[in-house]
Amino acid sequence: MRTIPRGWVAALLAICLALTACAGTRRQHGGGSGQPIPGGTVSFALPPSAQPNWILPLALPGYTASYNGAIQSMLFVPLYAYDGTSGSVTMDPLASAALPPKYSADSRTVTITLRPLTWSNGQRLSTRDVEFWLNLVRANKSEWAAYTEGLMPDDIVGFHAVDDRTFTLTLDKTYNPDWFTANQLTLITPLPHSAWSRTGPGTPIGDADRTAAGAKQIFTYLASRAKNLGGYATDPLWKVVDGPFALSRFSSSGAVTVARNPRYSGPDRAHLDSVSFVTFTSASAEYNVLRSGGLDYGYVPTSNLGQRTVLEKQGYRISPWNGWSITYIPYNFNNPAMGKVFSQLYVRQAIQHAVNQPAITSVIWRGTAKPDYGPVPQDNDRKYLSDRQRTNPYPYDLNRSRQLLAAHGWKAGSDGILVCRSATSCGAGVAAGTRFAMTLLTESGSDETDNTMQELKSSFSKVGIEMTINGQPLNTVLGKGTSCKPADASCAWQLSYFGTQGSWYFPANPSGEQLFATNASVNFGSYSDKRTDDLINASNRSDSGTAMVDYSAHLAEQLPVIWMPNPPYQVSAIDSALHGVVQDPLAGLQPQRWFWTR
Repeated sequence: MRTIPRGWVAALLAICLALTACAGTRRQHGGGSGQPIPGGTVSFALPPSAQPNWILPLALPGYTASYNGAIQSMLFVPLYAYDGTSGSVTMDPLASAALPPKYSADSRTVTITLRPLTWSNGQRLSTRDVEFWLNLVRANKSEWAAYTEGLMPDDIVGFHAVDDRTFTLTLDKTYNPDWFTANQLTLITPLPHSAWSRTGPGTPIGDADRTAAGAKQIFTYLASRAKNLGGYATDPLWKVVDGPFALSRFSSSGAVTVARNPRYSGPDRAHLDSVSFVTFTSASAEYNVLRSGGLDYGYVPTSNLGQRTVLEKQGYRISPWNGWSITYIPYNFNNPAMGKVFSQLYVRQAIQHAVNQPAITSVIWRGTAKPDYGPVPQDNDRKYLSDRQRTNPYPYDLNRSRQLLAAHGWKAGSDGILVCRSATSCGAGVAAGTRFAMTLLTESGSDETDNTMQELKSSFSKVGIEMTINGQPLNTVLGKGTSCKPADASCAWQLSYFGTQGSWYFPANPSGEQLFATNASVNFGSYSDKRTDDLINASNRSDSGTAMVDYSAHLAEQLPVIWMPNPPYQVSAIDSALHGVVQDPLAGLQPQRWFWTR
């Protein structure tokens, strides 16, 4: 095959991206000398129906998709980063803004020294940038998507700048240092105080963040600018970065290009000139472009895995990207119509018994997904996994599902849908006459997800449960399926699914303080259980693994969500001439380490 000069490739790619699809535009893939060649561009396919929509590394609820975080970390270096590219989840010092933390003997004080990084406006990264982040979060914690009461920032009761590069944090109590570093300090991303500390457009840079009122004004200003997607590429705010890349293009449709940051001063410099993130409305649309040679790094829908040999001959290597993750469907326990029904444990047991995980994993996902029966990752490091979760308390059993519902007062109506005949038997808050009919809000664009939802609908119908499927783009599902109060108009959703690439990717420690603790930030369904809270608190404070194993067993039995098969992030098709790619189980990208060999 004729080699196309690199500059022509970039030009062709730009044309392809402008046209959204590149079907019929075949580019060379594969080959290569094995030796690094500096520069070049990589086109990377985003998940189906996914569009990046948040740049500020302080996310609001509904803006927490993994691709948002991956792009943010290319621009803004987090205080600490972890990855699993070595085979186990460990700190990634090259991608971290600070040297490893030092804890006092009682673990109540943490001393942290920043690396000598520089912002692209010429200012040195300093302790003031960390204080700025902390001040904004403290004043606006109820709006921060990662906030869980009692944890960050509540668990930091003192900040002291020793000098421009070293600071100490005083903690409210003793925590497990490994957990605190992995799950709390990783939430901190130093922000450029020298460029962002404004209370509004045109106002001077200052120290307004040191008052709660001022910090609220600054956060409101920054969040308003973050909602203007069309202005991302030109807004001076987002030009000030300290990461290996800077933003060069961001369209309102979600297509993003990052270019190597020429002023990056850290140890993790990018080899590539740029990386373009390409959006697709469906997996089949992405596959058509992949087959035409229009992508360097894409994915293969499982229905097309039979074409693996064809793709390999085309110059791609095919590799599953398995995650440190779990997949589930949250119940909305505050939904006015079905919340009380979902609150009955026997109902959740009956629903879980009707989920045919073996069929979904083997038939729909063609063996690329793994069964998932509880709150900790099940097919990676198993030190947190209980026997109860591993052995599945509620296997697929439609007869058992029917028995549970019948024993609690549910009988089929004239249309075959179950109706509660006795409020006393159905459970607290469930009125007689309630139909067992529910609506599932699910992400669109994936054949695997569409087929999984149809399989659920079919299974549920066999026990008398009606399920209506409402497919929407992923950002819509994430935006609508957030925690709510029963009187809120936003509480209309009943079930939601956002797991085509896995629902939740954990930090290094798969504890549940963000997912299932009462009032936790990502506890979308408002699940609340004292035993769960106690186990989560114990796992956060003790370095013993017992609490995590007990937590795994307890939630495998209590079913705060519908446990679903956990798919890989994707089955990747990567140009075999592109080296340095290690697929991070935490869904990070690290494209600064990619390089061409052709």
